[in-house]
Amino acid sequence: MTIETLYDHLGTCATTVARAWSITRRDGLVLGFTDCDLPLSFDGVTFAAEAGMTAKAVQQSSGLSVDNSEAMGVLTDDRITEADINAGLYDAAVVRAWLVNWHNVEDRKLIFKGSLGEIRRQGGAFDVELRGLADALNQPQGRVYQKPCSAVLGDGACGFDLTTPGFFADTVVDRIENRDQLIFSDLTGFGDGWFSRGRVKVLSGAGASIVGWIKSDRTDGADRVLTLWEPLRADIQPGDQILLHPGCDKRAATCRNRFDNLVNFQGFPFIPGDDWTAAIPAHGDDNTGEALV
Repeated sequence: MTIETLYDHLGTCATTVARAWSITRRDGLVLGFTDCDLPLSFDGVTFAAEAGMTAKAVQQSSGLSVDNSEAMGVLTDDRITEADINAGLYDAAVVRAWLVNWHNVEDRKLIFKGSLGEIRRQGGAFDVELRGLADALNQPQGRVYQKPCSAVLGDGACGFDLTTPGFFADTVVDRIENRDQLIFSDLTGFGDGWFSRGRVKVLSGAGASIVGWIKSDRTDGADRVLTLWEPLRADIQPGDQILLHPGCDKRAATCRNRFDNLVNFQGFPFIPGDDWTAAIPAHGDDNTGEALV
């Protein structure tokens, strides 16, 4: 790739340049688009022409401000479908955009790299926000000084291995109600409420790779009923493979007794509460100023 040659080409009176952009979804699928009237191919990606997707100019500036743009397109049956958007496959997908000489695709320059933001759909079309790499700087950093654990069960801060035998369930769902209740007839070996505040991941079917969060876990006769905080964004069917991870209520006692992981507890369980800060010395106590034990 020769950027200098591209610059030389841009300095001529007549240019043969186009824009091309790729989207890498959460499941690893890479889609390419271009506003050229012929398909382009480079970096192992074929950029489809006239694919019903266009992008606005990228707004760039110096410093740490976020580069941003928008892309617009049409929902189709074979490229970008509403079902895939609902399934969350495009959430935070990686986006790259190039200015490329379509006469010689080796002459190109990467002009944008970021991720997909908010997606709006209406009338068979979509409008998606493109967020630059500096957008990550807008996210809060650091730890919160609080009693509950601030980690997510199984993440790098927690360190607990979610594949530990006896802690997870890899099974199939028997019935679904309103996409927010998963019913299992053969989910034994786990105590009541084991999966409350846990996570469900769909492994097969139309909702493959979708992740949902479990609100409650209860037994209803011979069935196990998991209620989700939000309905799953796909058409889940009986027989789909489901992976269930346990829940954690963020308490130090749970971290110690259930997961034997107190060494990685990310909270501060011994900080004084509001009652302690408002307390006054009692007349009948020993107020010598020594440490309380």
